[in-house]
Amino acid sequence: MATLFTKIINGEIPSYKVAETEDFYAFLDINPNSKGHTLCIPKKEVNKIFDLDEATYLALMQFSRRVALAIEKSVPCERIGMSVIGLEVPHVHVHLIPLHTMENARFTHKEKLEKEEFEALAHKIASNFN
Repeated sequence: MATLFTKIINGEIPSYKVAETEDFYAFLDINPNSKGHTLCIPKKEVNKIFDLDEATYLALMQFSRRVALAIEKSVPCERIGMSVIGLEVPHVHVHLIPLHTMENARFTHKEKLEKEEFEALAHKIASNFN
């Protein structure tokens, strides 16, 4: 059965896409730790990050770096944090989180954004993706 993220990639579930390549997809987390919190995922459905073949793992890190640089250009923050936890959805995903304080990295405080804010933010990050 397809994961939630595979359904997002296939367009069965809407998302706020910020970047896409042939092998990877990045979209805003709808329950963000901070404004600009983005998930980077491989299109290939794999449960655990270290189960990815080495080439896909390295390519995911390169893609995530490019997305992080776009976020950094789009969202004022101290830095972009990265976390790979993956317990919520059995599909590899890298969290890229704009950090203002360490609280943003703890997954205990969530930002509330309106649909229009998500759309504008996704567009801004996408426009800075190289």
